[in-house]
Amino acid sequence: MKKLIRKTIEAKLPTKYGNFKVIAYEDHKKAQHLALVKGSLNAKNGVLVRVHSQCLTGDTLGSLRCDCGPQLEKALGLIGKEGGVLLYMAQEGRGIGLMNKIAAYHYQDHGMDTVEANVKLGFRADARDYTIGAQILADLGVSTIRLLTNNPKKIEGLERYGLRIIRRVPIIIEPNKLNRRYLQTKKEKLGHFLEHKGVVR
Repeated sequence: MKKLIRKTIEAKLPTKYGNFKVIAYEDHKKAQHLALVKGSLNAKNGVLVRVHSQCLTGDTLGSLRCDCGPQLEKALGLIGKEGGVLLYMAQEGRGIGLMNKIAAYHYQDHGMDTVEANVKLGFRADARDYTIGAQILADLGVSTIRLLTNNPKKIEGLERYGLRIIRRVPIIIEPNKLNRRYLQTKKEKLGHFLEHKGVVR
């Protein structure tokens, strides 16, 4: 497979979750992604990994419409304690971009769910591609993974590129009254696991 990424620079990144090494990558479309690495990546029981799609509204602005910000915080906390990798991917709005995500919010304000809104805008329910994330993990030397996710498509997407997911680690967030329908839609229409036990694969 053609290599679609290049590593540009790395630096130390001290955070409230621990001291990470941050590595910047650029893909073939000039999108920029980050890998936050903590500790050794040779764990015999699989490296703890979170592949997190950028969510400006949730991660930065504290939106209550989704569970992205709390998931990011929980993942950083777990990886900060145990070690592993958090990939922060430039895939806003499940791959549709920031302006289209706000347009999807507009349709949700008028009764659509998150899937219906994406389709209304002419996109797939989930337009993300895990090729870039898989190549970054391979570049870091990661091959055996315990994946922090509720999304089975993410497991399939990474395994397609030769990565071995030995366990799914749930990352469950308590719903609030504003994101309950959003989470229910992810469970019913996108197949997300919203329970408390991981699946050994």
